[in-house]
Amino acid sequence: MIAGITIAMILVPQSMAYASLAGLPVVYGLYASFLPVIVASLWGASRFLHTGPVAMLSLMSAAAIEPLASRGSEEFIQFSVLLALLVGILRLALGVFRMGVLINLASHPVIVGFTNAAALIIGLSLLSSFLGVPMPRSDSFLTDLSFVIRQIPITHGPTLLFGLGTLVALYWLRKQFPNFPGVLIVVIVGILISAGFGLEKIETISPQQIADTEVRAQFNKLMADEARLKQLKNEQKLIYDKLARLEEDDRQSYRLQANLLQLLGEESSLKHSLYRDRIDAHAIALSPESTDEGEASYSIAAETGPFVTVWRWEGYSGDKIRLSGGGAVVGTIPSGLPGFSIPMIDIGIITDLFAVAFIMAMIGFMEATSISRALAAKTREKLKPNQELIGQGLANIVGSFFQSYTVSGSFSRSAVAARVGAQTGFYAVISAFAVLLVILFLTEYLYHLPKAVLAAIVMSAVFGLIDYKSMVHSWKVRRTDGIVSVLTFVTTLIMAPKLANGVLVGVAFTVFLFLAGTMKPRSEVLGRNAKGSLVGAISHDVAPISENFVVMRFDGSLVFINAAHFEQAVLKSLSEFPNARAILIIGHSINRVDASGVEKLRALNRDLQAAGITLVLAGLKKQVVQALERADLQQDLGEENIIPSTATAIKILEERFPEPHVRQVI
Repeated sequence: MIAGITIAMILVPQSMAYASLAGLPVVYGLYASFLPVIVASLWGASRFLHTGPVAMLSLMSAAAIEPLASRGSEEFIQFSVLLALLVGILRLALGVFRMGVLINLASHPVIVGFTNAAALIIGLSLLSSFLGVPMPRSDSFLTDLSFVIRQIPITHGPTLLFGLGTLVALYWLRKQFPNFPGVLIVVIVGILISAGFGLEKIETISPQQIADTEVRAQFNKLMADEARLKQLKNEQKLIYDKLARLEEDDRQSYRLQANLLQLLGEESSLKHSLYRDRIDAHAIALSPESTDEGEASYSIAAETGPFVTVWRWEGYSGDKIRLSGGGAVVGTIPSGLPGFSIPMIDIGIITDLFAVAFIMAMIGFMEATSISRALAAKTREKLKPNQELIGQGLANIVGSFFQSYTVSGSFSRSAVAARVGAQTGFYAVISAFAVLLVILFLTEYLYHLPKAVLAAIVMSAVFGLIDYKSMVHSWKVRRTDGIVSVLTFVTTLIMAPKLANGVLVGVAFTVFLFLAGTMKPRSEVLGRNAKGSLVGAISHDVAPISENFVVMRFDGSLVFINAAHFEQAVLKSLSEFPNARAILIIGHSINRVDASGVEKLRALNRDLQAAGITLVLAGLKKQVVQALERADLQQDLGEENIIPSTATAIKILEERFPEPHVRQVI
């Protein structure tokens, strides 16, 4: 009970903050914190894992939907809910078919590089909320961030104070009172201060109230472009609907597709101009002046500054211009339970979202698994990753029918639950019902919550995930791992907001390095050190065992990808010993052999026999010996040349090919 109530105090403000990060009204964060939490608790494996909105998937959801619909629009909300359904189905399928092992494709360096980059992107994407300036949403996060940085001179002072004050307060509360619900405290204090001092100042005016004709023309053009963008979206939807009803070879479909391409091109061009126009419009500082008609006239302000009250463009309400003279607040939050509704099913949109949904399903599972593993290490709880996939999948599926966007396991909330003494997953159910009470009775009290406070809450959570020491550690352990980690980090930053691409590049490079290592396993001629142990002759600067036979170790399985390299390594070793009449392959590291490996051994043995050289194998594992038996290779090699013990094999060869002199390796 105590854990559930404690988590609810964190969950309510966090869920609203993450919904804003996902480009959704804050109430959808509350919806995602009710039924999905209960379903995941009932069907998941970990009794500590708390499911709900999380920062990383919220940002990925926004990035995936952004090219398809405008933020805040009804379509944007519908696509976000559809994405949750897709992620849920994919996770459920992975769990049912026990495919949780796919997560192993993302190595630790990839996870570290991606997590660091994602945390940095999430935090910096909220910088605009800190400064009280708009942030464009384009295909390049770094470009968008540069626009925000350019607007630092027009920072809204009170908004910045709210953000910085929240960060300082959260840090201090976490250090001095770790068991206090610090997030809830800063939210309550923020609401009281915002309401008391009137942080929000909104005026809706007609274009005629703008005194400067150039400014009025600029605002009117921006209004017309915004209206045209909505019209383009509607025209595209009509074409998509028509195409869905036509046959692929219908002549009319080609004309519709051509029209669609034209509309998409116009939309892309219009969006890019709108990004700059919105920022330029917001940069204009206006001040009101009384007129004889009693209606205020707004002209360019003579004085500006962080703490000087000026009015700036905020948006439009119908044919009216909305100006803001203060900071942004959450505003009106609808109360009441989320209604049941079937997610919008659109094959074209599903096709566009499927790849991102799969990456989000895997990243969410990776996040949830790492949390469960960390908590299980302390509590000795048995990990069941496939069952966790099922629980997370069902949570997203059920949630999507009740207006929830994508959810996953939260590290911060799960860790707090374990610390305050949660014993079973029922604590999460209690936290969900606490959210329900907020939805039903308390939403009106959240109106004055500053968005800067929500941004600070997210920043405080995600900046704690930044861990550059792990990247440095990966570099120290193995240079290639460090390269993978840095490459994933840089790629994720460059390709943001499409975070999934960073993971794909990291995984692809990891697989490439793995294949490169598998293609050319290490091999070395062996000698004996002073203690009589077998070691690499060159690497340990010792003499090889004999001039009349070569002892070589091959450190890898003998399969199709490295069979040719194995042959080259054998021939290279023999080329250094012109008097050698046999070569002994030490096979302790050969875990398996496939058909290509068997045939390579057969062909190599035939060529060596023709040259008067005997091929001997020693120390092979049982499964490798059985594979050779099934391929009848023992008959070609001779059973006397497949010897279980390495020591025995060397002794036999020394008896067959006595050599009193040993050549020193230089």
